[in-house]
Amino acid sequence: MPTARTAVPLTAVRTVSLPPTKGHFVSRLWSRFGIRALALGLLVAGVGGGYYLGQDREAQQQGISAQLAADADQEEIEYIKERHREHMIATAHQREAQRIAAEKAAAAAKAEAERARKAAEAASRKKREEEEQKEEANSAPKPYTGPIPASCNEYSGNRKTGCALLLSSGFKIDQMPCLDKLWTKESGWNHKARNPSSGAYGIPQALPGPKMESAGSDWETNPATQIKWGLGYIKGRYGDPCGAWAHSQDVGWY
Repeated sequence: MPTARTAVPLTAVRTVSLPPTKGHFVSRLWSRFGIRALALGLLVAGVGGGYYLGQDREAQQQGISAQLAADADQEEIEYIKERHREHMIATAHQREAQRIAAEKAAAAAKAEAERARKAAEAASRKKREEEEQKEEANSAPKPYTGPIPASCNEYSGNRKTGCALLLSSGFKIDQMPCLDKLWTKESGWNHKARNPSSGAYGIPQALPGPKMESAGSDWETNPATQIKWGLGYIKGRYGDPCGAWAHSQDVGWY
């Protein structure tokens, strides 16, 4: 049978603290230093992190400011570009308006110049026509105001022959006084009259005399041949004897 154990009172039991060994002391010392170092490291890390966090915030703020400034600059550039475009458009419109105005002014000036040219031409033409009419009026045969013979029987010699040929050529008796004055002045109705200076010959004073050969080969001696040629010349050049006489009065010859 087992032997009974004797109970030992609790108060009798003592805790015996053994003195720490050298190794245990060093371990505890390093533990304290480690905790402090850790704390110090965390503190430094926190400070450094705060520093870098502050720098990051400042950098972010600077970046935001720079972006805002860049956006403002871009808006300013766009505004300037828009104003420039508006100015270019306005300038183009102004130049177009000036071009149109210049074209209209040039067209108006051209039309005015053309109108002035036509007016000047019309005035010049009117003046020329008036001068021609005046010249025609001055050169027109002057009407004979003297006595008109009732018949050729009032004349004799070459004049009577001339009056008869005048009527047979289609002229009226009222042309005979002009013919009488004309050839009286030229030759005195002498069919042999010769101008010593010019060589004109016969009653009509043909120049040269041989022209009258177209009326007949006897032009040198036949008064009728000379009168026929002379009447033909007068009709072709002056229309009638009064026209020839008017021209002779103006310039001295016919």
